[in-house]
Amino acid sequence: MDHVALFDETTLACSKLITTRYSTSFTLGIRTLDKRFHLPVYAVYGFVRWADEIVDTFHSHDKAALFQDFKRQTDEALRERLSLNPVLHAFQLMVHRYGIDQEFIDAFLRSMEMDLEDQSYNQSLYQEYIYGSAEVVGLMCLRIFCEGDKALFERLREPARRLGSAFQKVNFLRDIRSDYEDRGRVYFPGVQYERFDDQVKRQIEDDILADFEAGYAGIVQLPRAARLGVYLAYVYYLKLFYKIRQLPAAHILSERVRVPNNTKMLLLLGSYFRYRLRAI
Repeated sequence: MDHVALFDETTLACSKLITTRYSTSFTLGIRTLDKRFHLPVYAVYGFVRWADEIVDTFHSHDKAALFQDFKRQTDEALRERLSLNPVLHAFQLMVHRYGIDQEFIDAFLRSMEMDLEDQSYNQSLYQEYIYGSAEVVGLMCLRIFCEGDKALFERLREPARRLGSAFQKVNFLRDIRSDYEDRGRVYFPGVQYERFDDQVKRQIEDDILADFEAGYAGIVQLPRAARLGVYLAYVYYLKLFYKIRQLPAAHILSERVRVPNNTKMLLLLGSYFRYRLRAI
């Protein structure tokens, strides 16, 4: 193996390591994809994870300066097709291999940058943030799954966006207390934390349910090599959503809802059997 190929493989292995260390659920989902998609999706996750770490973790540092440097390095990696940052090198490999849109990358970085700013979220900013923080990540993965089939990508673009939107809104609902206490913000537009009650919660849940339904319509049209992994993420988030939906607003404000590991394994087994039976 020549040293360039060795460098490429090593950077992709770094992205895989980041994924396995930071997200057992996401790692499990990737493993249910066809093997040819594993490293590309690890590369996408490594990129979005590293950007998210800058804005959410390094509170004793100048996060704005760190993020600007990360953006500069990202631009340079994409332009030069090389980076000594292994996460960015692995990511640029997949951007160029699968034609991941620059617009998706720019929107993602903009949403991460929004987390550095103290602001309330009106409807416009809320939609912009969800698009950049969640929907475009799904679209990056969709580029990989479609493997150059532009017609298939365009057909599944909207369902992929809606699925990413559902996942992010579930995260917002689950983490409403920590987002308010740690960051002083509520992402849902027009919602005041002190007045979050069962009626407000139901309105948010109705919106999320519509996103889930639209997203599922796209899952069943995915190439079979990608379908099980995306479906598993869908059933996991749907399970989390239904747990939240059954609880009063006061409970959401007092305790973070989780899906136990044994339940995740049952969801995996059920999803696998449905996939094998071609029920999805």
